[in-house]
Amino acid sequence: MSESTFMGVERDRIDWSPRIDFTKCNDCMECVKFCPHQVFEVDENAKPKLKVKNPNNCVVFCRACSKTCGPDAITFPDKAKTTKMIKAIRKAEKEASTNE
Repeated sequence: MSESTFMGVERDRIDWSPRIDFTKCNDCMECVKFCPHQVFEVDENAKPKLKVKNPNNCVVFCRACSKTCGPDAITFPDKAKTTKMIKAIRKAEKEASTNE
């Protein structure tokens, strides 16, 4: 991952990564081919074959892999809720630093 923060918040505190609905996934692996951030991993011997191995490598608010998914098996958290959460973390951190 190239960035350790997003909008001043540590990336590992932000819940933003793909969710795979395995009832829809057809193992086409278009998401893996598309994503340059090594978010996914394929294990040909596992069931399911696809997994989100590096969720924090996912670029916050990127949903491009879901656009490559023909069966719409990939979803993401709600963007508005994630934005609200990021702002709340930033506000809390700012308040904590001014109280030191």
